[in-house]
Amino acid sequence: ALKSTYGILIYQEQFMQISKEWCGFTGGQADTLRKAVGKKKVALMNKVKPEFIKGAQEVGGATEEQAETFWNQLLEFANYCFNKSHAACYALVAYWTAYLKAHYPDAFMAALMTSDMRWTDRLAIEIAECKRLGIKVLGPDINQSYADFGIVGGENTIRFGLAAIKSMGKALIEDIVIPERDKNGPFKSVCDFASRVDNTKFNKKSWESAIKTGAFDRFASRTDLLFNLEEIQSYGSKVQKDRASGQTDLFGLMGDAGAIPEPIMQESPTKVSDKEQLLWERDLMGLYLSAHPLDKYDLYFEENTHPFSLVSAENDGKQVIVGGIITGIRTILTKSNTKMAFVKIESKTAETEFIVFPSLYEQEGSKLAIDNIIKVTGRVNARDKDGNLSSEVKIIADSFSVVSDEKLENYQSTGTKLEEPKEAPKKEFKRKKAAVPENIASRLSSNNQTKEGSSNNTEKEKTNSVKDSQEKPAAEEMVTRVITPPVDPRSQKLFVLIENPEDTEKLTRIRKLCDENPGFQEIILVLKDESGKKPLRMPFRIDASNDLIDPLKALVGDSSVVLK
Repeated sequence: ALKSTYGILIYQEQFMQISKEWCGFTGGQADTLRKAVGKKKVALMNKVKPEFIKGAQEVGGATEEQAETFWNQLLEFANYCFNKSHAACYALVAYWTAYLKAHYPDAFMAALMTSDMRWTDRLAIEIAECKRLGIKVLGPDINQSYADFGIVGGENTIRFGLAAIKSMGKALIEDIVIPERDKNGPFKSVCDFASRVDNTKFNKKSWESAIKTGAFDRFASRTDLLFNLEEIQSYGSKVQKDRASGQTDLFGLMGDAGAIPEPIMQESPTKVSDKEQLLWERDLMGLYLSAHPLDKYDLYFEENTHPFSLVSAENDGKQVIVGGIITGIRTILTKSNTKMAFVKIESKTAETEFIVFPSLYEQEGSKLAIDNIIKVTGRVNARDKDGNLSSEVKIIADSFSVVSDEKLENYQSTGTKLEEPKEAPKKEFKRKKAAVPENIASRLSSNNQTKEGSSNNTEKEKTNSVKDSQEKPAAEEMVTRVITPPVDPRSQKLFVLIENPEDTEKLTRIRKLCDENPGFQEIILVLKDESGKKPLRMPFRIDASNDLIDPLKALVGDSSVVLK
């Protein structure tokens, strides 16, 4: 199977070379033809065919018949070779990975999480799988973690990778932190770390990220470390400065009397709550790790709600009850100036969205707030605007309530679970009639009292006309504008236009900038060549802040960098 795949790859390279030398194709034209063959894009192949035939005759000296024969053989090749060989390869790789997971589960899961380091939605699923397999996933630790996810030997435990933390790039960890730890031993304290690791590379932003995600928890609490951070950095900077100037050699003769005293750790006057520390983890690692806000709700939700997996197209029209933490709220105004909302909620491993229409929003809208724990009853809706089933599934909320700490403390387990979703009860919707203004109503009333016969009929028609005109806006609840749009930076994408894809120096500089600004947003390079623009999604994620965007704009131009 592998030999077959290697053969195909070699054939592709040879074919591109043939099209260049025999038909005079440019690199871009040859690559376009390769993709057309590989993806069986007949329309694109037919478009390239005249250029291929013409080039073979003018550049390669072939006859039209020879060029046609080669082209037909090429079409036959495209019809069968890729699917069979690739299917065999995928089957073999699936066998290998299944074997590794069965016999080396901790190493396998660590490698899998490293490959998905910036895909936080997948990481959450994989951490849940580790829990099912009995593997502990511990937070980052400055003395045990590496840049990638790694196993703690013989303990069936995985340590979170330091490079997966925002503002802690792989180059910083692999080139600065790990070599120092390997050379001179584990760090004994935060001050020891500050004195040994280059403070120009491990800056304040890196310090805060490491502290907030628990990398220094073995030495002190996160609150106290943040409170003393300036003193710690100042101490480290002075020690490194003296070492660089050679003063440490002079004072070293004096023993401990000549050493710079470490700062005394002061206790922070205010303590950060566990909930806020979890929010730090979510912001900097993309997920909750040391704990989860929903941990204490496990039993309650298990007995009183349906799993998110049942919010699917197969259950369209059925009533479900779900629970989770609110992570996003988008509020809009309808044409009649009433508010409605689209609310995103998450469980420990999944997320979904429910819609709150104006009547319910007016009654219960005050309960909607980020990080509230909520239980929602509603109808599954998987229909698009034309009434067809789609993959985009939401819940139309009938009611919702906040699950307070008091309610949780007073809850008594029933030992039972909810039944499978059933068809939601039908609702009768009546057209809401708008009130007729008093001046019109009084005028109509007086006219009705003075006129008879056909006059009455005429006035009735006018009255009906007025009523109809008042009713129409109520029947046309159309959205006019968004008033509180959410901005979730993790959903944004950074597009960078590359005018010359062969400028390796510029591409290298772009990669270096990306490595220095790791995060949770996607970056897509748009390569421009003779055949047009081709988007290329990068296999890593970045922090699309000004620290990255400004240098990129200086490198490729303001108009070539777009975040959306």
